Amino acid sequence: MKIQSVGIKNIQTPVRIREKSGGLQNSVATVSLQASMPGEYRESCVITFTSVLNKYMDELSVTNFPDLLTEVKDGLRAESARVEMSFPYFIEKKAPVTATRSLMEYECSFAGEVGTDSDFILSVKVPITTLCPCSKEISKAGAHNQRAEVTLSVKFKKFIWVEDLIRLVEDSASCELWALLKRPDEKYVTERAYENPMFVEDVVRKVAVSALDDKKITWFSASVESFESIHKHSAYAYVDSNEIR
Repeated sequence: MKIQSVGIKNIQTPVRIREKSGGLQNSVATVSLQASMPGEYRESCVITFTSVLNKYMDELSVTNFPDLLTEVKDGLRAESARVEMSFPYFIEKKAPVTATRSLMEYECSFAGEVGTDSDFILSVKVPITTLCPCSKEISKAGAHNQRAEVTLSVKFKKFIWVEDLIRLVEDSASCELWALLKRPDEKYVTERAYENPMFVEDVVRKVAVSALDDKKITWFSASVESFESIHKHSAYAYVDSNEIR
């Protein structure tokens, strides 16, 4: 009997991720591997999944994921193989005024498939600050601001770095975030957001425009959730490039 999908889920494993700077970053990834199994296959698939994963965990990148999947597919004589991997990724940032260094954490993920429907998606989840334009307009002083989260997922025809996607998102916010700020930095962040008020709709449109301008990106989706500071609910916006081209 053919099995549509068989695999291993939510394995946590140490990995090393290639950085844009040329280094390798140690992280801990949560990985799921699946394959479409032919009916005649009788051996345990777990050995194939884990051995291939162990082979590549010393240096995982966008470029070698197809090789990993092809080895899984061929090893199991499967029609297709799919991997999903999420991991925290850290970028050292300098505070905007004092240049104080700190590590900012971002949630990243890869999802890829080879076989009947070969595809690959890279996603980043980026925290930002938004400031409400209408609050600024109606108030004598101040305006409510809040932390928001942007999720950008892309398909691409040429190699693209996680760092570049994160920068694209941060440039689309009222202000970006830092892990550590001193008083002069806090002043800058507060005033920067006040000078650049944006609704979630504004942020998602700006992300979309930048993604459309990047010739390496062939498809994208972007969502923004704002954790409102004066409401119990969140504000939300979403765009898919298939619907706007």
